[in-house]
Amino acid sequence: MYLLILMLPFMANAQEKIHSELCIMDPETKAVTVVYDADYHLEAPNWTPDGKYLVFNSDGLLYKMKVKGGKPKKIDTGFADRCNNDHVLSPDGKQIAISHHEAESGASKIYVVPFKGGTPELITPNGPSYLHGWSPVADELAYCAERSGDYDVYVIDMKTKEEVRLTDTPGLDDGPEYSPDGKYIYFNSTRTGTMQIWRMKTDGSEQTQVTFDKYNDWFAHPSPDNKWLVFISYDPSVPAGSHPPNKEVMLRRIPVGGGTPETLLELFGGQGTINVPSWSPDSRQFAFVRYTLAEI
Repeated sequence: MYLLILMLPFMANAQEKIHSELCIMDPETKAVTVVYDADYHLEAPNWTPDGKYLVFNSDGLLYKMKVKGGKPKKIDTGFADRCNNDHVLSPDGKQIAISHHEAESGASKIYVVPFKGGTPELITPNGPSYLHGWSPVADELAYCAERSGDYDVYVIDMKTKEEVRLTDTPGLDDGPEYSPDGKYIYFNSTRTGTMQIWRMKTDGSEQTQVTFDKYNDWFAHPSPDNKWLVFISYDPSVPAGSHPPNKEVMLRRIPVGGGTPETLLELFGGQGTINVPSWSPDSRQFAFVRYTLAEI
């Protein structure tokens, strides 16, 4: 089920039309600003390191648009026209790493392409590989991959293409993202029964649970000032290993040192809402997508 959710493009009911709102939230005031809205499906906003643009994917392609709003512009990703919602910008903003599904096999593999556009370079020869993090201190990417019948967290040296497995517990380990200082990787895991947020050192040691409640928590994004984690939470009725679209979900935050999660917003969303790093460079805001379904 998890694999199907990631690999299949979003499809609303034949009698429904999707409406997407690309939003920015101030977590201190809980104020939400709609930057762009569209009668089509868009997902997973990144914030560029210079603070000028938001990046999102739609129908297999990537787009950028000014944070203040305007018309999205397509990013040239060459032959990679089956991109999913796993894309991350390099720390200097000059490159973007993407997860592109091969037409032949359907497997997602990770590529890197210049942000200004160009020909993608293959990073992970093996698939499926679903990107989530770019190290702020090394030429290394972190991702979720299936290599032995189970989904685990891996990292890869971008120069040598050497892949290293960091988790090996039964169940799903997913959503790896580096801390701003490059010392830790946050990820989500079903190893305790529900999907919870965990943290480990970048060599895979000291795997430590961060959230401990009844909800299924996905995709923890540390703020650039290393003070907060923002993540999405599903109701317990949703299977722990699944992050589907079209659900009532919550955006929550917790101090990086742990504590009781605070609910920032309840919304209709899920898959595509906040899959990728989406904090503003000054840590004052983050971007997300919410949806509505209309009868047609």
